[in-house]
Amino acid sequence: MIALLSRPLLGYWARRGVEPFSTPGFYNTGPKVTLINGQAGSGGDAFPFFFREMKMGPLIGTRTWGGLAGLNFTPPLLDGGVLSAPSFRYYTPDGHWAVENEGVAPDIEVIDRPDEVAKGRDPSLEKALSYLLEELKKNPPRNVPAPTPPKGGAPR
Repeated sequence: MIALLSRPLLGYWARRGVEPFSTPGFYNTGPKVTLINGQAGSGGDAFPFFFREMKMGPLIGTRTWGGLAGLNFTPPLLDGGVLSAPSFRYYTPDGHWAVENEGVAPDIEVIDRPDEVAKGRDPSLEKALSYLLEELKKNPPRNVPAPTPPKGGAPR
């Protein structure tokens, strides 16, 4: 998902009688946020960590769980249960352990108070939307019209 969300716009293709289309077909050059909370572990820890590392936008909510470790062998027990123990964990390209037992802290802390949630509100989402709308006002999306076609055929 990080790779998809960080794809840059490389250009457009123009065809006669058809609206131009972009390459890649999916990209988002607009503002982005990620919502996080203490229920997010594993991939829910990894995604916001990578989102921040890529400087894609702020993390909004509360610190993630901090369970970025993996299991690759869980032997069954006689009673049908399983025994699990972490067997691998994440470290950064500069050689530091990260996320496990720590989680990922938000850039903008928003606590989803139970009384607000019970009223049907979503404080984290509301903050994210207000942030994104403000960013869009500051930097509206650009519309790039197709240039005038060259005369005499395709340029060489």
